[in-house]
Parts: sequence; structure tokens; C-alpha cells
Amino acid sequence: MRWGNQSEFRDAWLGFKNLPFFQKVLIGNQKRPFGLDHLNSSRFNVFIERPYIIEAINEDARRLGIQSHNVSDDQGWNWRYGVFNQRNIQDEGNYTNNHLQLQLASRLARTYWYDEASGGRGYGHWAIAGSWAFPDGSTPGDNGGPGPDANEGRFRTRPEARTATRWLDTGRIAGADDYQLLAFEKVFNYGAFQFVGEYQTVFMDRDPGFGDNLTFHGGYVYLSYFLTGEHMSWNRKSGTLGRIIPHENFFCVRDGDGCTQRGIGAWQVALRASYADFNDDNIFGGIGRSLTFGVNWYWSPYARMQFNWVHGTIEDNGVTAAPALVSGDYDIVGFRFMVDF
Repeated sequence: MRWGNQSEFRDAWLGFKNLPFFQKVLIGNQKRPFGLDHLNSSRFNVFIERPYIIEAINEDARRLGIQSHNVSDDQGWNWRYGVFNQRNIQDEGNYTNNHLQLQLASRLARTYWYDEASGGRGYGHWAIAGSWAFPDGSTPGDNGGPGPDANEGRFRTRPEARTATRWLDTGRIAGADDYQLLAFEKVFNYGAFQFVGEYQTVFMDRDPGFGDNLTFHGGYVYLSYFLTGEHMSWNRKSGTLGRIIPHENFFCVRDGDGCTQRGIGAWQVALRASYADFNDDNIFGGIGRSLTFGVNWYWSPYARMQFNWVHGTIEDNGVTAAPALVSGDYDIVGFRFMVDF
């Protein structure tokens, strides 16, 4: 929690609906349209924290910009695209710089199968996303440039848990001229079972004299299963996960006859494998690998408890522990209790 002048904001935008051609337009601080795990609300995601590659490439997700949302009449297709400022201003409230650092981003999603008869217990989805960004990789004093602290050519993330520091970090990449993102995602749900996977690649061009052009990439896959028979709901309009509805809520009460009546809620288990590589040429952001086992206990559609155990490795990180390259294994146990309203 932040107090006084340390306050932050997340979603702060003006929206316009039912527009000709554009359908819906949002102007303000909002999520950029790439990375399913970021476009999903954290209220509905299966794991406590997001995978390496999703958080590193789309750190904190939201940026100041203008974006259009569209969906086909049959809700089989949806797409969004927009223009954003790369600077994260959620704790600053303004943007002042000599370089605008624009980013163009878009996502095209397809729900190619949705079982209406079962209320959406079966569905299939794929999406492709792309981005073209222009960070300010100028060095201090270069053509009156603002210096390296203003350079948004940087990718970093925590080890899929809320540690104090980022364990994968490229640092601000000097000479970063522009970069392109290409992302793929796939979801398949059959009853209580779900498979999800994403893969993202960044291609960065650097100014002459700073080293070769760079490529960073990574992805994840996970399997989840409801032991109590529920399913992960799906929002076809946005191409994202929806709210989970237990067959019965968790409760424990005594009835008029003095007997105890109970409801067990919904129980879900999940396993995720995650990978990201931020090492290339003279950049040593580190390589991360992890396995996460999760258990979710849904008390109701609006409350749940989560348990995650993460086992992972970090290799050849040269920024957070400069000047040496460091590698190591780690295990993290996390718990969360959530209520949303």
C-alpha cells in the first residue's frame, strides 16, 4: 500500500462505445494488447504471478495511449490495436522527455470453437500479436539526449514471485534504436481440463557502434484441471479468461436440526513450465527456467485461496550482480487469499 504522494494509478481512461468502424476506443492509461496472461485479469489467472516472458516484455502492462477494440458479430474474432508511450507513468502521473518513445501494438484473436450447448465448457482459441517500439537508446549528452535513465529499451522481471529485485534484467540497452515483438498464444479447454501456451520474441536493432542486433525470446505452457468438475470460463468478446463459477460455494453452517451442512467450493490443480532468454551478444540479462505447481481453492466466484511452489534456475545474469555473471537455483512458496468486488 502507498500513502500520500506515493500513490499510483492503473486503469485511468476515457472510453467511447458503438463508434463507426472503431467500435470501442479507449484514451488513457490502459493495458497494451499483447500477452494473454497480462490481458487476463489477475482475478482469474490460474497462478499467483505471471511468467517470466510476459512480465519482462510487458512490464506492468499499462501505458498511456489510444486503443481501438473490435469484435465480429458472431464473437469468433476480436482485435485491438493502438499507439502508446513506452514510459510507465503509473507512479509519476506525467511524462516529460525529449523523446516521445512511441510504440505501435496490436492483437488478432480467434475463438475457433465454442461449445454453446454446454455453456462454454469446451472452446479453442489462438491469437497473434505484434509491436513496433522506438526507445531512446542515446547515451548521456548524445545530440542533447536525455541520458540513459530515459531509455525504455529494457526488459526485466522477478522470478515469478514478488521478490524485492528483478532477477532477470537486461538493463537499459545503450544504442537501442527500435525493436519488434512477435507473440503467439493458444488455449484449448475441454471440460475441467485446460491447456494454455504462449511464445514471444523480441528483435532489437541497435545504432552502429553499440554491438550487434539482439534477439530475446521465451514462453510458457501450463495444464490445469478442476478436481470438482468446474471449467475455466471464456470471454469471447475480449479473447481472455472469465470468472470461475464453483458448482457450490464453500460454506459450513448448522441447520435447524443441529446437523452441519458443508460446501467444498471448487478445487483446481495446475502445473506450469516457463522459460526466458535475455542473453545475446554483449547483453547478459540472464536465462530463467522454472516449474510451478499450483492449487486453487475457490470459495465463491469472488473469493479464493492460492498456493504455488516454484522451482527454478537463473543462469548468466550479468546486470543485477555486475560485474560478475551469476547462476543459481531457487525454490519459492507462495500463498494468496483474494476477494474481489
